[in-house]
Amino acid sequence: MRLYAAVAVSGFRRHATYRVATAAGVFTNTVFGFIVAYTFIALWDERPHLGGYDQAQALTFVWVTQALLACVALLGGGFQDELQERIRSGDIAVDLYRPADLQLWWLAGDLGRAAFHLLGRGAVPLAVGALAFDLALPTDPVRWLAFALSVLLAVVVSFALRYLVGLCAFWLLDGAGVGTVSVLLSIFFTGMLLPLNVFPGLFGEIVRMLPWSAMLQVPADVVLGQHTGTGLAGALAFQAGWAAALLAVGRGLQSMATTKVVVQGG
Repeated sequence: MRLYAAVAVSGFRRHATYRVATAAGVFTNTVFGFIVAYTFIALWDERPHLGGYDQAQALTFVWVTQALLACVALLGGGFQDELQERIRSGDIAVDLYRPADLQLWWLAGDLGRAAFHLLGRGAVPLAVGALAFDLALPTDPVRWLAFALSVLLAVVVSFALRYLVGLCAFWLLDGAGVGTVSVLLSIFFTGMLLPLNVFPGLFGEIVRMLPWSAMLQVPADVVLGQHTGTGLAGALAFQAGWAAALLAVGRGLQSMATTKVVVQGG
């Protein structure tokens, strides 16, 4: 475990070197947060308590999701592009010879990346949003701890999905198309555009059960206090279940790829 902890620290330090990119990301998230916030204000003025949120909760949802966008690599920027390039070049063969588990190696690095972006690109937009709007942020430290655990599980679910995307390069000459589809699915089904609670009927029930909801919707609801007691335990178990299932699928796909497929680079 010391090896993977070192990889996580290395991932944190690696992304910490991109100071200008981080500053640009903070600015982008903050500006986009204001745009979405004022859109939500107009929407909730017309439809109070839409999706079970009052206006303060809806605005909190906006700024919490902005704080998590880079953390869960919702719009890309994670490890998957590098993984696909190593598969195309054949360098993945070197990775497979290392005395380390391939999936855990990339997961550790991605956890380090996520930790940096949560602090570097998440804290400032959320603080700006709290100063500019009346947010329904919790004062209970226990809820913040539950939120931290939910964010960790969200990152693992996000990693597991992106790992599957990265592994597609074993079979495809170019995985960019799969990556684009993955981003589009994430934008819609995570709650980035609208909280999934506003979707009615059977469709709403389905999208809330998909793994993408574990990346943004569930952590936001945890910090908003929508899940308490056994409901909170159920929400965290929902995330943990999807994380375990997707990691298992990724491990199975990795085993198929490394035993049946010739690396494109040789």
